[in-house]
Amino acid sequence: MNILEEFDTIAAPATPMGAGGVGIIRISGEKAFEIIGKIFTNPDFQPRKFNHGWIIDGDTRIDDVIVLPFFAPNSYTGEDVVEIQCHGGVQVVKNILNLVLKNGARLAEKGEFTKRAFLNKRMDLSQAESVADIIHSKTGEFAKVSMKNLSGVLKEKINDIRNDIFEVLSKITAGIDFPEDVREPEYSYLTERFENIITQIDSVLAGANTSNIFRQGASVAIVGKPNVGKSSLFNALLNLERAIVTDIAGTTRDVLRETLDLGIPVTLVDTAGIREDEEVSKVEKIGIEYSKQSLDEADLVLFIYDASKGLDSDDKEVLELLKDKNHIVISNKSDLVTERNPEALCVSALSGEGVSELKELLKKKVCDIEPENLEFVTNTRQQECLKKARASMEQAFLAASLHELQDLISIDVKSAILALDELTGELVTDNILENIFEHFCIGK
Repeated sequence: MNILEEFDTIAAPATPMGAGGVGIIRISGEKAFEIIGKIFTNPDFQPRKFNHGWIIDGDTRIDDVIVLPFFAPNSYTGEDVVEIQCHGGVQVVKNILNLVLKNGARLAEKGEFTKRAFLNKRMDLSQAESVADIIHSKTGEFAKVSMKNLSGVLKEKINDIRNDIFEVLSKITAGIDFPEDVREPEYSYLTERFENIITQIDSVLAGANTSNIFRQGASVAIVGKPNVGKSSLFNALLNLERAIVTDIAGTTRDVLRETLDLGIPVTLVDTAGIREDEEVSKVEKIGIEYSKQSLDEADLVLFIYDASKGLDSDDKEVLELLKDKNHIVISNKSDLVTERNPEALCVSALSGEGVSELKELLKKKVCDIEPENLEFVTNTRQQECLKKARASMEQAFLAASLHELQDLISIDVKSAILALDELTGELVTDNILENIFEHFCIGK
């Protein structure tokens, strides 16, 4: 995008294209009211009031609509914004959008409305990124925690940390620049403040793994030898008959994947039974290789054995493959036995016994903390900024502990501030902005 396009009036559908009750076309920019005035029969706009009328193309009526005016700076983008609410339908929305474009707007790029909101200081970069998280959230829980960032929780915490760092930097700078009037702060004061700042950064990073799981999902593979009930458990967890279940060993030849919503998105993987047998067919061998590959790629593995037969040498061979993996040992067909293995989770895929407990354990195993206790949601870019800030503060702490020159210590303190400014967008490059907003949909 060239610099002139930054100030264009833009337009795009704000609702998905398709049949529906309502379609919305959003216009933003200095020509928004000029454009709507040319194509709307009732353009006498007042703040906080909607207008009802017709969208027209010359003498031709296009649709009966409601128009919502938002006057700058009190709008989503901080510019003059007009939203046209028309009847939902692909052709209706297209006709109105084309009319808007013909009268002076251009089609918005991906995420351009939110990008303008950021550039016009309506939100910081962490809030802008939370908009994308809300749109693309795969679970209801992630949508809720992403809303925290949109409300400014992360922004406020980062600003608090930055203010603490800036306060220390100001005292160091004053002592360096005005040695006759201001004493340099005591090194004990510096180490105490730096340690406190590091602790604050750690509190934000504490939920990093859970944030990533929320955003990307977790892969959970069900493995074991043939005929121990892997596909039955797969169906029980999903509460649907997705995988074929028979008494014949080797029924599952391919890898099946389905998404399970546990508050976090979990990709459940049903695999072929792992066994080393000369009688195994060529097709089943391929399925076994897929199983081993799924095992390696999984964030968590559910190892299943048949409780009615106990752990035999074949089970132990499979279990040996998991010694370095995060895994849960599951004793299936527990309804057929009276004695339970205390070191395994006892489950009956047939009766449903233990399935709810398994779902809770799954959530705990893949998350560092419970979703409802997740105070801050961060993405990879934000985590890298926080890690850079933390590394700089650690270096400053070490230097202060060794009583090094405070003008040298101030270099690391400044680096920490710059890292936090990159997180919030106070210091940001065009490449970073393009990378963030290209993942948005058009119209947001």
